[in-house]
Amino acid sequence: MSVWQLVAVGLVMLLGLLGVLVPGVPGQAIVWAAVLWWALTDVTPLAWGVLMGATALLLLNQALKPLLPPRRPRGTGAPRKTLTLGGIGAIVGFFVVPVVGGVVGYVGAVYGAERLRLGSREAGWTSVRSVMRATGYSVLVELYACLLVAGAWLGAVIWG
Repeated sequence: MSVWQLVAVGLVMLLGLLGVLVPGVPGQAIVWAAVLWWALTDVTPLAWGVLMGATALLLLNQALKPLLPPRRPRGTGAPRKTLTLGGIGAIVGFFVVPVVGGVVGYVGAVYGAERLRLGSREAGWTSVRSVMRATGYSVLVELYACLLVAGAWLGAVIWG
């Protein structure tokens, strides 16, 4: 697979990761389709293994989704900008501090945005708790599953 195709696959994955944050956009399906595209083009056992692992993980995430609280972003009182910043913070955090950085990035970005918006530390933490109850857990689990798939793909491309 050429470098330009790998860049295109990576951009499609990034689009899928951002799509997880936007209601109505099938972010998981976009991430899975990017892995499928890569596996069909780079026909190696490693590529097919990553595709099978991604498929299993994303199907498990879909099966567990009804057990999580539904997304109710309007019930939090936090603006959409705060939730978007939280998702971007999770994506950046996941790659800066592998795996655990996603949670830290999400919560930290939501807290920072709410602290600036509301003006006090207590109000910021109250808002973080409200956001996590209303949308955070379901978004974070879905985003985390997609980040694990993207991380596995990136690892396979770099070290495979």
